[in-house]
Amino acid sequence: MKPAGPLPPDYAAAPRLTLAGFDHAHWIERAGGTTPLFVYDMTVVADRLARLRADLPPGVAIHYAVKANPFGDLLDALAPTVDGLDVASAGELAMALDRVPAERISFAGPGKRDVELEAAIAAGATINLESEGEAERALAIAARLDRRPRLAVRVNPDFELRGSGMKMGGRASPFGVDADRVPALVRRVRDAGADWRGFHIFAGSQSLDTDAIVESQAATLALAADLTERSGAVPPLVNLGGGFGIPYFPGDTPVDTHGIGAALAQAIGNVRSILQDTEFALELGRWIAGQAGVYLTRVVDRKRSREETFLVTDGGLHHQLAASGNFGTVVRRNYPVALAARMNAAPDETVSIVGCLCTPLDRLADRVALPRAEVGDVIAIFCAGAYGLSASPAAFLGHPQPPEILALPAQT
Repeated sequence: MKPAGPLPPDYAAAPRLTLAGFDHAHWIERAGGTTPLFVYDMTVVADRLARLRADLPPGVAIHYAVKANPFGDLLDALAPTVDGLDVASAGELAMALDRVPAERISFAGPGKRDVELEAAIAAGATINLESEGEAERALAIAARLDRRPRLAVRVNPDFELRGSGMKMGGRASPFGVDADRVPALVRRVRDAGADWRGFHIFAGSQSLDTDAIVESQAATLALAADLTERSGAVPPLVNLGGGFGIPYFPGDTPVDTHGIGAALAQAIGNVRSILQDTEFALELGRWIAGQAGVYLTRVVDRKRSREETFLVTDGGLHHQLAASGNFGTVVRRNYPVALAARMNAAPDETVSIVGCLCTPLDRLADRVALPRAEVGDVIAIFCAGAYGLSASPAAFLGHPQPPEILALPAQT
C-alpha cells in the first residue's frame, strides 16, 4: 500500500465531497450528468487570496500566472480580484486582454515569436525580455509600429530557490538574462527610448520550504538593489516571482504565508533607500488555483489481476497528466484521492486507480487504501486546479474533452 497525498483542508472534513456549498453530484448534473469533469471552487480561490492579502505587506501586488489554469470562467472571476495577469503566449495574451487593461498584463517566456512581440507591443502589454536578441527584435518591431514598447528584463539570478520542484535560477538557463549582463541590457533598452518597466526575477516554483522562500525573496530584493545601482535606473516594478507550492504528496505541508509576509516586509524595508520608488509584486498560479480544483471521474470497471484490484475509470492522464506522475515527477507518488461519496469512511481495501487509455502510464493512483468502490462510484482527484487539463495530452486517443465548471455559491 502507498499513501495518498493530504486532502486539501477545504474538503477534508465533509463526509461527502462538497464544492461551493453543493454536493459533487450537483456539479456532475450541471455538466449534463457526464464524467470525467473538472470543478473549480471559487470560494477556495477567494479565501486564499483574502488570506494572502492580509499576510503580505501593504502595497505588494498579486499577479495571477495564467498558464496555471487558463479556463475562461475562472479568469473572468479572478481578473477583478488580482492586480495583474502574467501570460506566456499570444493565446494567453488575447485571453488576458479580454479581461484587464494592457497595462496590467506582463508577457514572459523564452522563444517569443515576432508576431507575439508585435501583438504585445501593439496592445501596450509589458514584455519581460528573456535575452538580448529578444530585446533587439522588440525594439525593431516597436520602431516599425512607431510605438513605445513597455519592456522589463527577466533576470536569471545567481541563486536558486531551495527545495523547489522546478529550479529557474542559479544555472545556465533559457529563462532570463544572466544577472551580470542585465545592467548593460537595461541601459540599451532605456537609451533606445523604451518604457522600461523593471525586473522580473523568478528563482523557482513549487517550494514548500517557507525558510527557503524567505531566503530567496531577500536575495531577490538584494539583487534588484544591486542591479539598480549598476544600471543607474530605478525599476518601476520588481516582480519577485512566486514559488509557493501546495501539498500534493504524503508528508507535504503548506507554506506559512504569514511568516513569508512578515519577512518580506522586513526585506523590503532593508532595500527601501535605493528602491523607495519601486513597487513590488508576487506572481502566483498554482498556489491560487491548484487546491480549488477537483477532477471527478467515474469507475467503469472493477477487476482483479494477479491478486491486485484495479478501479478502471472514464478519466485518465489525458486530462490529469501530473496526477499520473508523468509531468516532471522523478518518483511516482500519489496525489490526494478519495471516494467522493464516502470522503471520511475507513478504507476497506487497497486498489490501483487506472484510466481508460491504452498505456500502462495511465495510472491515477497506485495501490492506495480506499473504501470499497463499485462500478458507477465517483473518484475525486484533488489539487487539479493548476496544470491539469491544459497541461495534459487531451487529444491522445481521441477521447472527448471533459467539461470544466466554475463552482460559485449562488449557482443552483
